[in-house]
Amino acid sequence: MLVVKNITKSLGGRTILHHINFCLRKGEVIALLGPNGAGKTTLMRCLSGFYTPDEGEVVLNGKNLEKQRFDVLQRLAYVPEAGGIYPDMTVYEYLSFMAELKHLDKQQFDENLSYLLKALDLREVINQRCETLSKGYKRRTALAGAMLSRPEVLILDEPTEGLDPQQKQHLRAFLKKYGREDIVLISTHIMEEVDAMADRVLLIKDGKLVCDTTPEDLKKITPDKDIESSFCTIVGR
Repeated sequence: MLVVKNITKSLGGRTILHHINFCLRKGEVIALLGPNGAGKTTLMRCLSGFYTPDEGEVVLNGKNLEKQRFDVLQRLAYVPEAGGIYPDMTVYEYLSFMAELKHLDKQQFDENLSYLLKALDLREVINQRCETLSKGYKRRTALAGAMLSRPEVLILDEPTEGLDPQQKQHLRAFLKKYGREDIVLISTHIMEEVDAMADRVLLIKDGKLVCDTTPEDLKKITPDKDIESSFCTIVGR
């Protein structure tokens, strides 16, 4: 279980997050929604240890992120929207490098690499330099790097950005399956992804958690039972 307790964060003299509280449980795919500037990226950075909250704490399975950082981050992975792969490396070199950072032994690396190359359809580009990859392959390579340690918590910012419709469908099915046993938190602006993947929705507005519900219940907010209409009603647009 990932517990977020009273998270508050200010940047540049402005409070971005205001006393955020929620719990995420294994077996859930959670969609993190909100308008631009709502604080979604700041929240994900707090959850992944990139930022230290001004107040509050993040606790994974009883371990505090700030106090037991190494243990928590070994069980958690974050893929930002920009990715973060190294252009001069081949896909294999990048994944090998990520395995070293995560302290995986050769057997763990080989087993997880085989699984991810198949699951994310990366076999044909394994020896290709990252700078030559399409945007879709870059996204999947970054995801593979994050998942080499088979994290218990996977945090993704716009994971299907740059993918074609077939690739989106494949990745959504993969993440939905992964979320049956672990925790997957996805920030997205694509409402069809909420319908396709999410068991739960967290909606942030002005740095505050204003809605914690299911996609089905979110739709009921408006007469047309449309998730995009409900989103716009809550955020005031």
